[in-house]
Amino acid sequence: QSLQHLAPSHAMATVDMRRLETGAGGGYDAMGLSKRVDDDLDDDGRPRRTGTAWTASAHIITTVLGSGVLSLAWGVAQLGWVAGPGVMTLFAAVIYYTSALLADCYRTGDPVSGPRNRTYMAAVRATLDESKVKLCGAIQFVNLFGIGIGITIAASVSMLAIKKAGCFHKEGHKGDCNSYSMSPYIAIYGIMEIFFSQIPGLDSMWWLSILATVMSFTYSTIGISLGVAQIVANGGIQGGLTGVAVGINAAGKSITVMEKVWRSLQAFGNMAFAYGFSIVLLEIQDTLKAAAPSEAKVMKKATAVSVAVTTVIYLLCGCVGYAAFGDGAPDNLLTGFGFYEPFWLLDVANAAVTVHLVGTYQVITQPIFAYVELRAAAAWPDSAFVGTREVRLWPTAVRVSVCPLRLTWRTAYVCVTTAVAMAMPFFGSVVGLIGAISFWPLTVYFPVSMYIAQRRVPRGSTRWMFLQALSAVCLLVSVVAAAGSVADVAAEFKAHNPFRRG
Repeated sequence: QSLQHLAPSHAMATVDMRRLETGAGGGYDAMGLSKRVDDDLDDDGRPRRTGTAWTASAHIITTVLGSGVLSLAWGVAQLGWVAGPGVMTLFAAVIYYTSALLADCYRTGDPVSGPRNRTYMAAVRATLDESKVKLCGAIQFVNLFGIGIGITIAASVSMLAIKKAGCFHKEGHKGDCNSYSMSPYIAIYGIMEIFFSQIPGLDSMWWLSILATVMSFTYSTIGISLGVAQIVANGGIQGGLTGVAVGINAAGKSITVMEKVWRSLQAFGNMAFAYGFSIVLLEIQDTLKAAAPSEAKVMKKATAVSVAVTTVIYLLCGCVGYAAFGDGAPDNLLTGFGFYEPFWLLDVANAAVTVHLVGTYQVITQPIFAYVELRAAAAWPDSAFVGTREVRLWPTAVRVSVCPLRLTWRTAYVCVTTAVAMAMPFFGSVVGLIGAISFWPLTVYFPVSMYIAQRRVPRGSTRWMFLQALSAVCLLVSVVAAAGSVADVAAEFKAHNPFRRG
């Protein structure tokens, strides 16, 4: 009794945070013991969710089908016609399987009525020990922060490519069109994200994800179509069974054995990370409306549709791009200027990339926004700064809901990612390294460990041994991909060294 008297606020904050994180919020009393019944609320006391398998698929496609799809031709070029498509297909199967395991962890215990785990960290906390929760949180948030910076850079590259395409069209293919600065475009993209960051959560941005999905189909289709036209112009298919050859290759460039190894490892990792949506899977699943037999079944359907669609597009973009350019495949079909004409079509494609990445940034950063805001709500539940208020937009009579914490915190976060992108334009390579390091724990290790613990899979059983073998193989993939990414980061840092004089 004395301990409870001395530290009541800490105990209550802990209870509140866990209730908010696991979805045991408004439907319970102060100690989380009694549930309130309301037709407008779900079983956890939150406003009734309205998401479907289609909106979840849109969120997933928005997350994974970024401008990186246009770089897969380079990856296929490093691995060749046999290993390139084979590796992509293999990782599609692995990602779907581990995502299905993670979807089963959305509820603890009963898959229909058990407590919800609204976030990745909540699922780890409900199943594994506290040290794993801290490790998961650190890896997830560092990864999300890095991806946000990488997306900012990628979007600015696409915006700059629009200006370059016009320049090349006017000055010719050998014109001096590579001296433009990316900084203004990074700033423009950051300003756009400040406005969109005020969307409260994933359940309110389904329309943005659908728009982003349409945009991804648009630029992918343009890239594939231009690739097919190039194949016809070439009079045949380029490329070889084993990819870029050592020595003087078909593109006229000299490739050493070590360069071939490093590039192959990097391509291998890029294909594995191309499906990386596990870091936001449970947050997306938390937008689904209650459905029979369970949210997990609906999420698995959404995952299957999304992985199938993205795999088809990945294979088409990668293989058509390699067939069109062979060993000389650019690292990006639209911004690497594998194509120069028709310039207006390139402009449309790059504009679609930019719009799509606006949605991707929002989906990726929502878990970070929600984490800080949930902790603030638990620590200061009665604070006006944390709450929402109605504000009239002068001089109109329109009234909007504004949360001071959301307005200031999210704006500051976007400004930080924008500033880092502006100061470190080579950070995209660093994101690749972060992705390599985090691929195994977030995509495989934690889903496998939680599934084994929740389903009580017997140690030494056939399923247990299969899951452990899968985890070990994916760990090896992370290690070799990280090695390739280190080499890429070193090369990019040398080219963009901010500490170099002159």
